[in-house]
Amino acid sequence: MKTRTRSRQHILTLIAIALTFGSGATDVASFTRLGGVFTSVMTGNIVLWGLATAERSLSLASHAAVSIAGYIAGVAGGTWVAHGFKASAEADRDEGGGVRASVLPGHVNWALFTELILLAGLSVGWEITAARPAGWVQFCLLAVTAAAMGVQASAVNEMGLTHVSTTFLTGTLTGLVSSLASPGKETPLGVRRFGVLIGLAIGAGLSGLLLATAAEAMPVLPLAALITTLVLASVPPQNGR
Repeated sequence: MKTRTRSRQHILTLIAIALTFGSGATDVASFTRLGGVFTSVMTGNIVLWGLATAERSLSLASHAAVSIAGYIAGVAGGTWVAHGFKASAEADRDEGGGVRASVLPGHVNWALFTELILLAGLSVGWEITAARPAGWVQFCLLAVTAAAMGVQASAVNEMGLTHVSTTFLTGTLTGLVSSLASPGKETPLGVRRFGVLIGLAIGAGLSGLLLATAAEAMPVLPLAALITTLVLASVPPQNGR
């Protein structure tokens, strides 16, 4: 049982890294091509909102507002989807139905599928506009992308990823440094925390590289990260000896 638990935790760490990689990629894309705001770091958007007020920038204020609203809608929608399927699964169990063992509960997978649909929408709009969305299309893609990140955040809350986020990582960085600086303190989550920080940086770096060289291919990064997550989630936990 201990080996099985450890195996599941290892896969959860890979899932966290993959999702954070996608977050880094979308944040770079939104900041450079979707109005100079973030799609996962709402704290940053609130700061930009304050800056927009000070500078009387209607454009920055409206983009920040759309991103925040999209993220809120994504969190609410992802929570609604996850809880709906969770209730359905519990009803099936009560009726004697079997549930296949997997790393993530089925209701979390459905939330991630919802995010996949939203990211597919981003990809379509991105290609249609040749990676240069403007006007109302830019606002639509910003809202869709922020909603995808909101769904992701709600799904991660259901995964049991203790003390680790895949969309806002200041707390993760604080926890990692604090644990490393505490003499004699075990750091069981150190690898996961370090991994998601590296995943964020790599995702952001590759997104920036694609935007500079092959901008239309950028949506491949968050899509690949999410597909990788769904594949990892489908792997049944190993029974150790």
